[in-house]
Amino acid sequence: MSKKKAIKFATASAIAVSAIAAAAPTQAATNSVDQSISSAITKMKTAFHTYKQPAEKGQLPSLSKTRSAVKDAQKAYQSAVDAINKKGGSKTKKASYMKKLTNKKYYLERAEKYVLATNINLKKAQADLDTAITSGKQKNVLKAQTALHTKIAAFEKATAKVYGPKVRAVLDKTYTVPAKAKAASVNDEMAVYQAYKEIESGKLIETDLEKAGKIITNTEKYVTAISAKQTKLAANLLAVVKKNKELYEKATAPKHNPLKLTLLHTNDTHAHLDNVAKRATVVKEERTANPHTLLLDAGDVFSGTLYFNKFEGQADVEFMNAMSYDLMTFGNHEFDLGSSPQGHAALASFIKAAKFPMISSNVDFSKDANLSPLYSDTLTMKPENGKIYSEVVLNVEGENVGFIGLTTEETKDISSPGSVAFENYIEAAKKSVAALEKQGVNKIVALNHLGFDDNPAYDNDQILAAAVSGIDVIIGGHSHTQLDKPVVIAKDNNGKEKDPTVIVQAYQYGDFVGKLNVNFDAEGKILEHEGNLIKTSDKADDPEVAKSLEKYSSVIKELKAESTGATAVKALTNPRTGGNNALPSVRKNETELGNLITDGMLDKAKEYNPETVIAFQNGGGIREAINEGDITVGEVLTTLPFGNTLATMKLSGAEIKEALEHSVSLEPLENGGFLHVSGMKFTYDSTKPAGSRVQKMEVVGKNQTFSELIPTAEYVVATNAFTAKGGDGFDVFKKAYEAGRVTDLGLSDWENLRDYAAKLKTVEPKIEGRIVDISETVTK
Repeated sequence: MSKKKAIKFATASAIAVSAIAAAAPTQAATNSVDQSISSAITKMKTAFHTYKQPAEKGQLPSLSKTRSAVKDAQKAYQSAVDAINKKGGSKTKKASYMKKLTNKKYYLERAEKYVLATNINLKKAQADLDTAITSGKQKNVLKAQTALHTKIAAFEKATAKVYGPKVRAVLDKTYTVPAKAKAASVNDEMAVYQAYKEIESGKLIETDLEKAGKIITNTEKYVTAISAKQTKLAANLLAVVKKNKELYEKATAPKHNPLKLTLLHTNDTHAHLDNVAKRATVVKEERTANPHTLLLDAGDVFSGTLYFNKFEGQADVEFMNAMSYDLMTFGNHEFDLGSSPQGHAALASFIKAAKFPMISSNVDFSKDANLSPLYSDTLTMKPENGKIYSEVVLNVEGENVGFIGLTTEETKDISSPGSVAFENYIEAAKKSVAALEKQGVNKIVALNHLGFDDNPAYDNDQILAAAVSGIDVIIGGHSHTQLDKPVVIAKDNNGKEKDPTVIVQAYQYGDFVGKLNVNFDAEGKILEHEGNLIKTSDKADDPEVAKSLEKYSSVIKELKAESTGATAVKALTNPRTGGNNALPSVRKNETELGNLITDGMLDKAKEYNPETVIAFQNGGGIREAINEGDITVGEVLTTLPFGNTLATMKLSGAEIKEALEHSVSLEPLENGGFLHVSGMKFTYDSTKPAGSRVQKMEVVGKNQTFSELIPTAEYVVATNAFTAKGGDGFDVFKKAYEAGRVTDLGLSDWENLRDYAAKLKTVEPKIEGRIVDISETVTK
């Protein structure tokens, strides 16, 4: 190599070495910046995954770890920025480094947003609300609840920016949901607080009663909710509510005045319309003397005469409208036609035609297709005609008088109500009286079809009067009791003095119109009363009503005139005692008519089943006597008006004894379930306890001689389908029916009697000793 070339090479090498030496610090700086950026990115990713990975699994991340990771990432990020600024080289190079770093900063930003959300201390706000609730101070609770709502809003706003739906779901579940529940836990309390704050601060009870009333009504649901809470806050609020309600009720309570009330009343008319024109005269005379008189009916307008058989109540309602009845309750016979389309449809037609409302506090019509559209289980101060209400308020001379209506629960056994249900009369009465008193009504009348002295095991007016306070007057029915003067119950069931309850009842068939004058003081207590029965037969016919009756009576006259072809040698009476237990009654004694009817049943049943040996007829189903002489179809229909069909059933001798024990269980009281018999005879002792009274039972054999009834033997018995299905409380028959031991022959009871009487031609039944109370025989 030439010297010149060697010098050139050496010089180049030196320059190169010098360049390498100069470049060494720059390369070191570059490595340091890259490392800072790499470290920052790693730590930003770590912060991100520290909260996101657990949250993705539905777990709450560790807040301390996340916050620590975020702090580390923030420091690393800042260190990387510092490194870039100091050692990043040229402006272009620095920009390149920053882009690399900031491209991954979203990891840190997402982690920071998570931390920002969790830094909003919802649990502290909830604890503050709990402390305020414990203090019981409404202002503190409102303040703490408002603060909690503010923090919830801030938390939700911050959470909305947190990355990942699963992460947000974990935050909501852990923080937002409990916080909202806690804030909402006193919504009811704060609604009441704010409402009553307005009442008190505005002195609304003094200045704006209407607005105060609306507030009290609108907050009732909140008051009910907090009543179940055992907190000091709830107790404090309820005390405020109670105080303001009392002030409101006092301010709105009606200003009562004394009242002289006149009530005209009927019951158990049973379609006896031949005297309706005379009844109308009584009503017209009394209303002329006192225009503010109310006219009421206590039920059993249906069933009993040809007028009902033919017109199914439409004739009755026409005349009730003509007399301007004000209210009626339901008797058991209103349900006699049953719940078939032609049954309760007839009752519904009666109600729709009525120009007065019906009242029933213990009967539920809601499941009956015909009656439910007419039924409203509510109290009304503006009753509509042709509708049924649980309580009715009528205004008489500026004073509100409340009415409730009660029907015997026995209806389910002694009639055919179908899906219509009956509630306990005492519980229903208490509920209805309370509803009326809540409306400020302090003069209350019960329109009842319970019976004055019916079986205490079921229901009666006297028990009701003693058991339920607040009832001032009872207009009764069902027992056909002739109360010539009102009866007063002034003691409760414990024998303690109570405000008097006046009970009246007007016998039956429109023979009387009852009249009751009652003087109330302003507090609703009876000061004086006077009552009597007005005999309708003493009156002349009302001309207009008499004329209207002709279109019905002419039809009935033709029916009554049709002969059966039989002749009664003497009148076959059908006595009712009307409350006098000492007299004979179709409901507790053997009668000639009862014997005739059961003989006819047995005769007809044998045509279809020759094995039939006994017949039973319930005394409550025999409604009228048969006159001496020619027996007409009309008489037969009136005697057996219910259209029951003939049925046979298989019973053991023991079951027959059980039925006979039930038949005489109420003696000496009347009992619609008292059985008239044919094909057998029995004795009983009324001095013995019910259930062990029947002494001797004998049945007629094939040779027409009597032999003792055998408990284990089976007998075929005829009765009407109503009794066979358990009517009048015959559970022993009901069990046989449910077991498939009853056959309904489908033959109408009145047709059977008609045919039997025609077969006899000369009708002359006698008392034969079929049913004998041996205690009376011994006494005699």
